[in-house]
Order: sequence, then C-alpha cells, then structure tokens
Amino acid sequence: MGKLIEPKVLKGFRDFLPDREAARLSLVRKLEEVFRSYGFAPIDTPVLEYAEVLLGKGGGETDKQVYRFTDHGGRDVAMRYDLTVPFARFMAAHLGELALPFKRWHAAKVWRGENTQRGRYREFVQVDFDTVGTDSASADLEILLLMRESFLSLGLGGVKVHYAHRGVFNAFLSRLGLEEKTGEVLRTIDKERKIGPEKTREMLTEVAGAHNAGRILEYARVEGSAALTQAKLGEAAGSDALGVKRLGEILTALEDLGVADTFVLDPSITRGLDYYTGIVFETFLDRLPGIGSVCSGGRYDDLASLYTSQRLPGVGASIGLDRLMAAMEELGEAGQATAGPSVLVLMLEEGLLAEYHRIAFAFRDAGIPAEVYPESRKLAVQFAYAEKRGIPLAVIAGGDERAKGVVNLKDLRSRESFDGLSLEDATARASALLR
Repeated sequence: MGKLIEPKVLKGFRDFLPDREAARLSLVRKLEEVFRSYGFAPIDTPVLEYAEVLLGKGGGETDKQVYRFTDHGGRDVAMRYDLTVPFARFMAAHLGELALPFKRWHAAKVWRGENTQRGRYREFVQVDFDTVGTDSASADLEILLLMRESFLSLGLGGVKVHYAHRGVFNAFLSRLGLEEKTGEVLRTIDKERKIGPEKTREMLTEVAGAHNAGRILEYARVEGSAALTQAKLGEAAGSDALGVKRLGEILTALEDLGVADTFVLDPSITRGLDYYTGIVFETFLDRLPGIGSVCSGGRYDDLASLYTSQRLPGVGASIGLDRLMAAMEELGEAGQATAGPSVLVLMLEEGLLAEYHRIAFAFRDAGIPAEVYPESRKLAVQFAYAEKRGIPLAVIAGGDERAKGVVNLKDLRSRESFDGLSLEDATARASALLR
C-alpha cells in the first residue's frame, strides 16, 4: 500500500457533517418561503466567470481577494466572490427573456481569499435577493422589509437594520471639496466598527485633513432619533442633494408601517464596494454586535452598465448564511435540525426484505421520513445506529408480525413500546409521537 494522503482541508474551508448541513438547508428553506411570498424568483449562475467580467468594477480590496487563475484553455478566469456581479452579467445576457422589474433570490457558495476570523471563511454561502429594472422608493423599501421579515422567519429577535445613502454622503463630501477622495473616505468610514473611532480619525486626517476629519465623523454619527439624523444629513449635504428625499420617503414609510423600531438611519453605513450608488444597509444582532453585519447590500444603479447599454437600476441585499449560523449557535437559537429520518425499520430477517421496504413506504406515504436498516444484525447494533443518527422511532417486525399483519413501534427516546399495531395505526401513532 502506498503512502496515505492526509485528509486535510484548506484553511478557511470546511466540511459540513449531516446535521449541520441539514440546519443550513433548513434556514434556506425558511428564507425561500419569505422570498416567494414577496414574488422573488430563484436563479443560478456559474461558479467560474471570465476575470474581466467579475473584476470590471469591484474595486480596492475586492480584487485582492478573488481566486483567479488561468484555466487549461489559457483563459483568465475567476471564482465568484459575491452573487451581485454575476447577477448583473446574468441580467445583461438574458434581458430579452425576463420581465422588468425582475426580482430574484439566489443561495449559493462564493469564495474570497481573505483572512479567516470569527464567523468569516474563505468559502461560504450567501443568500441574495434583488430587484432590477426600477429606481424607486418602493423597491428600496421592499428590500428593507424583506430583510426584516427574513430574520423574523428564522426566529431571530433583536435585529437592527442600519441604513444610509451613498449619494447623500457623496454630496456632503463634495461640499467639503473632497470629490476626488470620496472612495478613500467611504472605505475608511466603512472600517470604523473594526478599527475604532480613534484609528478612523487618524486615517481620515491623513486623507482629508484634521478639520475635515472632524466634520466627517460628526456627519457619520447617529443622532437621538431618525428624524434628527435625517435633518442633519439634509443640512450637511443640502436639502436638494441626491438621496435626501429618498431617505425621507423611506423613513416616513417605515414609521407609517409601524416597523421603524427595526431600522436605524445610520450615516456611517457606506459599504466598501464601489458599485453602490444609493441606499446602503447592514444588519446587526443586538446581542452579538461583535460578529459584524449578517445581511448587507444597497442600490447599484450603474453596475449592469458594464455589460449592457440599457440602464438597469437595481437594489438588493445579501445574507451571509454561515456567519448567521455561527451567530445563532452562539446565541442558542440555532434550533433543532437532523439529517436522519424519523423512523428506522429494523431488519430482523433478510427474507423479509420487501416487507421492510413496504413498511417504510407506508411511513413515507404518511409524510414521515423512514429508513430500512440494510442488514440483519443484532438489535443492539441497530438501536445503536439509530441513536447515533438521532432517529427517534423504530419499527420492529418479524415473521410472526407479518403473519398477523401488524408491526411493533418503539419510541427510542422514552423506551416506550406500542405492540401489535396495524400499519395505519403505527403511522398515526408515530405522527402523534413526533409532534
């Protein structure tokens, strides 16, 4: 035998055991129900894209994090680092096949070669939802409402969605004469939660001077109420500045809908990517602020212009599913999910192979996942298997039970047995026990 290969996994990448993957899929299913209720449709895009497609307008740190290489055909390709840029390419490629505005959701893996840290990996799942084809307050508002309802569907309380507007910040910086340094300023403010206010002030001073650094930090502060923050932004950027009216419309709608307590008008929210042009948002957990934003996004009215001459304004958000799962586990709100079935049909006699699978069919027809143990082994071995898989119920039937047309049902959690049941009674009893 040759030398064994160590079964190791790259740093920042992970295997998911069945129960953990079942939990992840359970979250996606719950989110899908919410997306469908809002009229969002599912799509998918390739893992690999031409590098020129993905890097057309990433900017700054993003380009350094992309997994990029030359494939066997000599093509310059890259793995998607988010789902937004591939979606812009998707829209340009399929414009003639889609009705506008188009609302999509997409759950898939993305890859970033960044430093690993708490809740952050190099391979992870994002869940995106976007509306393309309209630049309206309604589309912006709907994404915010969808963010709120998504977290409610997962049973997460204490969630705050912080939002702002890049256009308003840009107008303010123009008033300071910092148009050419807008990108640097926005990226610096975007890092404030990670590096702290003092380091942020130091970096801003280097970029914009001490006086302007102070004014920028004052602008970025959240005031005592959303109305006060809104008034400050209008004064700083000019009441006619792009985005001031939009923020006012959003704020009024959130208050009228009675959901304003979930949202925070926070001028420090800028998002680091260059393609955002309007409203931007990030989502934080009150009880776990250190884990960072678990859902973020914004309006990107010019992104699709890289791929088509038709204007395709868009707005959307992305949930970092793996970071969210880590947060839910830390908060004890991950819930229960198991990859195993609810019933294990034990195999007492291999000659009854078809009978055992017929029993399993009956449970599945009743909506109860069931599995047949594949070999006739000692009951202790089969019970141990059920325990390790987390299977709560077992069906025990041999030749005598078959002759009588009955089965025995055992609750492996309480050790309680229900003997001599018809299949119909056994499935009904199992349903009651599982409830």
